[in-house]
Amino acid sequence: MTLKKTDLARQMELKIEGQRKKAAIPGRFAQEAAALPDRKEQRRRDAAAGLVPFACKLPSELAQQLRDKAATHEGGINGLVAELLTQGLK
Repeated sequence: MTLKKTDLARQMELKIEGQRKKAAIPGRFAQEAAALPDRKEQRRRDAAAGLVPFACKLPSELAQQLRDKAATHEGGINGLVAELLTQGLK
């Protein structure tokens, strides 16, 4: 059975697409990603440091104030929230 020209082109397209998906990401695009740990490793590091994820809903104005103060805080937003909660719970 002979293939039509369009069927042959579709098969070639699928073959090329499969090869493209299997190809590795070039190094220059993933340079920043290599420096950062993956999520699983980051969770392990956080657990070893005794950190526990904690989520809550805040009014947008309060969240913006936290982001603004966290920009200048040495511990970032995590350090700022921990500091504020410690002070508030005393």
